[in-house]
Amino acid sequence: MTVTVGHDSTKARRTLTSGGSSIAYYSIPAAQEAGLGDFSRLPACLKVVLENMLRFEDGKTVSVDDIKAFGEWGANGGKNPREIAYRPARVLMQDFTGVPAVVDLAAMRDGIIGLGGNAQQINPLAPVDLVIDHSVMIDQFGTPRAFQMNVDREYERNMERYTFLKWGQNAFNNFRVVPPGTGICHQVNLEYLSQTVWTDKDQNGVEIAYPDTLVGTDSHTTMVNGLAVLGWGAGGIEAEAAMLGQPVSMLIPEVVGFRLTGTMVEGTTATDLVLKVVQMLRQHGVVSKFVEFYGDGLDRLPLADRATIANMAPEYGATCGFFPIDNETLRYLRNTGRDEARIALVEAYAKANGMWRDADYAPIYTSTLELDMGTIVPAISGPKRPQDFVALDVAATTFGEYVAGQRGTKDVTKKQENLWEGEGGQPEPVDIPGDTGHHNRGYVQTDDGHYQLHDGSIVIASITSCTNTSNPYVMIAAGLVARKAREKGLNRKPWVKTSLAPGSQVVTEYLEAADLQKDLDAIGFNLVGYGCTTCIGNSGPLEPAISKAINDYDLIATSVLSGNRNFEGRISPDVRANYLASPPLVVAYSLIGDMNVDITKASLGNDQDGNPVYLKDIWPSNAEIAELVESTVTRAAFLKKYADVFKGDEKWQGVQTPDSETYDWPPTSTYIQNPPYFQNMSKDPGVISDIKGARVLALLGDMITTDHISPAGSFKDTSPAGKYLVERQISPAEFNSYGSRRGNHEVMMRGTFANIRIKNEMLDGVEGGYTKGPDGAQTSIFDAAMAYQEAGTPLVIFGGAEYGAGSSRDWAAKGTALLGVKGVVAESFERIHRSNLVGMGVIPFEFTNGDTRKSLGLTGDEVINIEGLEGDLKPLSNVPCQITYADGKTKTIQIKCRIDTAIEKEYVEHGGVLPYVLRDLAKTA
Repeated sequence: MTVTVGHDSTKARRTLTSGGSSIAYYSIPAAQEAGLGDFSRLPACLKVVLENMLRFEDGKTVSVDDIKAFGEWGANGGKNPREIAYRPARVLMQDFTGVPAVVDLAAMRDGIIGLGGNAQQINPLAPVDLVIDHSVMIDQFGTPRAFQMNVDREYERNMERYTFLKWGQNAFNNFRVVPPGTGICHQVNLEYLSQTVWTDKDQNGVEIAYPDTLVGTDSHTTMVNGLAVLGWGAGGIEAEAAMLGQPVSMLIPEVVGFRLTGTMVEGTTATDLVLKVVQMLRQHGVVSKFVEFYGDGLDRLPLADRATIANMAPEYGATCGFFPIDNETLRYLRNTGRDEARIALVEAYAKANGMWRDADYAPIYTSTLELDMGTIVPAISGPKRPQDFVALDVAATTFGEYVAGQRGTKDVTKKQENLWEGEGGQPEPVDIPGDTGHHNRGYVQTDDGHYQLHDGSIVIASITSCTNTSNPYVMIAAGLVARKAREKGLNRKPWVKTSLAPGSQVVTEYLEAADLQKDLDAIGFNLVGYGCTTCIGNSGPLEPAISKAINDYDLIATSVLSGNRNFEGRISPDVRANYLASPPLVVAYSLIGDMNVDITKASLGNDQDGNPVYLKDIWPSNAEIAELVESTVTRAAFLKKYADVFKGDEKWQGVQTPDSETYDWPPTSTYIQNPPYFQNMSKDPGVISDIKGARVLALLGDMITTDHISPAGSFKDTSPAGKYLVERQISPAEFNSYGSRRGNHEVMMRGTFANIRIKNEMLDGVEGGYTKGPDGAQTSIFDAAMAYQEAGTPLVIFGGAEYGAGSSRDWAAKGTALLGVKGVVAESFERIHRSNLVGMGVIPFEFTNGDTRKSLGLTGDEVINIEGLEGDLKPLSNVPCQITYADGKTKTIQIKCRIDTAIEKEYVEHGGVLPYVLRDLAKTA
């Protein structure tokens, strides 16, 4: 690839000597000397963006005034929301978001031919790496055969998708695929792909060095900020535009400084720390802001812990959580197998360009927070939001309060019935610790025997997700907990589905080197796959008898996972309460099997001599953990496991794919379909029209996540998506998941707003994807939307605060657009989803003047007119919204149009960012 840079009118280009070699770079101190502003106290994360402006300054897309704005940012106390055009160095994808992105690119090739262009104009200009990590499901667990059986099933389910991705790898330039079974994209990115400082040739053939930056089609792309690589999640549509040379339009962000001091105390983990950080930053409010971590606490914070904190930036709402380059950055690069010349360049570049953190590092921040790491206590988070921090010693009490809140104030215990055949009848009820009389309970028999399940029974304990499996300290700790538990004769409870899904093969390498994998195996934490699994909702089915008991008795079953997301309906359709925890705590909770029990005080079971065993008896010391990490997590392990990262196993190598410039869309495929976005496109854009006579499709509450809007997990044959597949002779056993079906817009339209836990306030107490149709009767959201489309009626959505929280999935916006929704009005939006809506031509609006759906008395029966959109609409303008109530009364309010920048207005005029890019490319044909 060749990096095209500007004409360097800033005179900031200089030469850097590193390791005996010279390389060109763009110097921030030189730009300051040239009088472009005082950049000396900019945060390092903002200096990365400034360097991007210096490198691409051309007097048009990026101007000298854009560069000067960064000097004004510091002078204004860390604020200057100027619109800039930012170009990341590369793009990262995973398969759930990558398949629809490649579908879009393939469709754009067809589209540009239709506009008179050349298919080869649709090619990534920036390097793209796609890691297949989201597809493996935990069908088998607790057995040495689990990994191979799950991999075999993965290929059976997903061969159409993998064939398509392999076609894309061959058809497009600058596009590589990391095969299944390798690891999670963010961990592969952290451990192998990222370089911290990137190098490439410019259009004149001169080698230049610049900060490693990226956008990724997964919100946890932020993980790599722990390695001082500036990256964040973007929707697939925005990432595709970036691939094709379109700059990312953004405002110069505010930067919140988070000062870390002190030292982590004995018995606490990086997971405990990040859960506290998430809580603090959510309370502070950091949506659309950068967070940069600084302070002397970083001197005692390993890079793996930094990556854990950076990973969860979407959970605290920030664009990114950045850690500047320092000696720990260099140590990690060396230990993970990076080239010594690259490591020397990273150090020299960071020091030359003012991006190095030392004892004197003291930038200007927009605002600051501080946390003494010595105050961190063991914790979990839940039952349905990552920011719901719960200290471990009150977790059981808090869970009891949650159950009481769910059950109400009276005894609602369901009748207990015998669920198995045989003599002896039903056993005596087991006491539930902290029982308020509001817990449901039921009985179940499986191959492991019969037992009681009740509210709080832990049915899933999963070591999963890039957030924690990338961290050897917590993974070694989990292995040591398993070893100590095994030595004392403890085992998982029989109703707990246990699993271990590391984020890379290196984890298996060091667990085996430490002789800990056999201990994990012994209590059920066998390897089930290298991928996201439970964290993305691919936890797989529970045993049928357990699932039946949960549903027959309406139990509040519980999961404990080392992931980053615990939203409603995400982890398993059978599990209502989900808790995030460190890997060693996941192991411990599998032993006790009950969220009602105070795990810090209660016995986990008895040892071989009948003595009670407590958590403190099996918890490893920090010294034990550190000693094993030091001896087993080696440079050699990383070099070995990443030597053939793109090669894949025999199954991947055997995937056959057509060699063609354009894709031959299989008409009968239920996985891959040609989307409608670029079909029969005109050469000219349209205009933004007022929204007139719109009806309300859904009336939604606070914290409506992208999981609510576009679920990723399983679905039933009675759902609109299920009915679509059944009509095409697909059996429910072969449905796979919504995530795996994202290459088929017909399935995904039907899955939009179809989360089993979503609550549409237009209906009274109904859960799931339902609404009122044009006739006022209850129906599915999809069927109602199609009826309104047939009648030519536009639709709007109303929501509460933090609308679109969660992941970067662009299908939450694509599905919304395909249902005929023209506008979404909410109290506030999360960054990525707002951008995705605009990228699909759907206009986001925010209430003003304290108005909310509740204060306005909305029921969903209203008719909505939103005017002021036609003509000279200015970004962030207030526009009038007229509400006509069912009784004929009207009220006009002002709402803010969240088209934030001038280029976003153009995107909406074109019907989205990709039609904009396609028409722009066609002009040069």
